Amino acid sequence: MNGFIDKLSEKLLPIAGKLGQNKYLLVLRDAFMLAFPITMFGSLVVVINNLPFFSDEMKGTLGTLFGSGQNATMSILTIFVTFGIGYYLSKTHDVDPVYGGAVSLASYLILTPFVTTLESGEVVSGVLTLDRLGAKGMFVGMIAAFLAGEIYSRITKKGIVIKMPDGVPTAVSKSFAAMIPAILTLSVFTIVNAIVTGAFNTNLHDFVYNVIQQPLTGLGSGLPATLIAVFFVQLLWFFGLHGQIIVNSVMDPIWNTLMLDNLEAYEAGKELPNIVTKSFMEMYTVGMGGSGSTLIVVILMAFVMKSRQMKDVGRLALAPGIFNVNEPVIFGMPLVLNASIFIPWLLAPLVTTTLNYIVMDLGIFPIPTGVSVPWTVPVFFNGMLATNSVMGGVLQLIDMAIIGLIWFPFLKVVDKANLRSVDLSTAE
Repeated sequence: MNGFIDKLSEKLLPIAGKLGQNKYLLVLRDAFMLAFPITMFGSLVVVINNLPFFSDEMKGTLGTLFGSGQNATMSILTIFVTFGIGYYLSKTHDVDPVYGGAVSLASYLILTPFVTTLESGEVVSGVLTLDRLGAKGMFVGMIAAFLAGEIYSRITKKGIVIKMPDGVPTAVSKSFAAMIPAILTLSVFTIVNAIVTGAFNTNLHDFVYNVIQQPLTGLGSGLPATLIAVFFVQLLWFFGLHGQIIVNSVMDPIWNTLMLDNLEAYEAGKELPNIVTKSFMEMYTVGMGGSGSTLIVVILMAFVMKSRQMKDVGRLALAPGIFNVNEPVIFGMPLVLNASIFIPWLLAPLVTTTLNYIVMDLGIFPIPTGVSVPWTVPVFFNGMLATNSVMGGVLQLIDMAIIGLIWFPFLKVVDKANLRSVDLSTAE
């Protein structure tokens, strides 16, 4: 086992290290984190407006009164993400990030059709629809923001700017310096939009959605791709790398888009289209004690195992584990490069993820509604909030029981080894 792990480590660590330091993935991660507080507010509004003990009439009234809280946040999430991409990408080029963010956002809006067709067939111009600014526009927004950020930054770095004399206020000087790069960048996107609209009688939103976004989200929402993502999260953590950050930097755009699709369907009273979403991945993997769902493992260590080492680590890790922070047990047990617990560490999340997908697909347990719940909310409560049902929390408790059963024999082996080593040292 140790030889296999050493060989795997030699192959995997360089790849994971490069992926974790990729500039564009880091920018994308930071852009989503920029939108996180706004998303959280929108989620709270949705939860309050749709509490399960409210009548349909009450929910309708609350939606009328407070629905703008969601419409102005989660429903237009792409706006905040595109600005964030432009901002952080410009920052990596040492270019004024605020103007980079503004140009990226404007480039995305240039590609967005200001027209919609009503159910009656009437075409209304001069309007932006929420679906274009939310889940449906997410991929075209990210593509536009990255391209706009690169073009703007490179033009600026080449010195193609208007330089104002000394003594001019800084705000004015920066505005003039950004003028030519902004005009050139926005011109590129205006020409592209004109070509697509004029020559192909469509828009980039519909093209990207049909050709790129739908196939990718379809792949990301399936069980095989989800299990692969979970597998690599666990494997990377085993080698001491933050698997959650590395894998999420690749998968978050897909999972967030699927989450927004669910939220839109939930708000419209329709059937939820996706099982796997950002909420699913957080509540049913991280939401039960951190990566690997280790809260039950910590409980077993603290109160069932007999060796002093296991008890001490378990009790120290219990309080953080309740709030889904499990670094104390990952590095305190340790779980990192510990061949004796490699199998349960890798296997348990794969088993529960498969179970959760199946029972949700069969309609036995509810699917997460698309509401974003803070990852630090304790188990059961986060599952209940994510699904708007007590059964969402019950499923987590079932998961924890299964994880405990998988881990228990391996923990006992480690526990006995610890006790044996203590006995030997005492005898000496």
